[in-house]
Amino acid sequence: MPQAILLADVESLGEKGEVVEVSSGYLRNYLVPRKLAETATQGSLEAARQRHEAAERAAREAVGRARENADLLGRTVLTIPQQAGDDGRLFGSVTSQDIVDAIRDARGIRIDKRKVQLDDPIKTVGTHMVKVEVAEGVTATIKTMVVAA
Repeated sequence: MPQAILLADVESLGEKGEVVEVSSGYLRNYLVPRKLAETATQGSLEAARQRHEAAERAAREAVGRARENADLLGRTVLTIPQQAGDDGRLFGSVTSQDIVDAIRDARGIRIDKRKVQLDDPIKTVGTHMVKVEVAEGVTATIKTMVVAA
């Protein structure tokens, strides 16, 4: 049976980058025409191994950068001015988009607003601790001070 390197995830065979053994007809008539796999030669196996190592290295570097950003954000104190009444209640609220904008202005780090873990918008003046997911499994707690403008 010939070997094939999967170029995409194939449900019944495996994930992208794996080397699998398949029948020659399946490889020739189904996998190759749909660009799901390529025939495993010595050169293509070496290229697949290098791609796999590069992807792992990039993933490790991304996690390292995410941890550095999380440490930086953990030491950050955001100050968000909002209009407020005499009793400390805001005219409006501080949303996750406001927090993301403040992070970008303060540290230059871009975070998706869906990664800000805010149960309800902030509606009072004061100090609030906000959790932000910087990357998969890496979170930071940011001290956010909402002040009356």
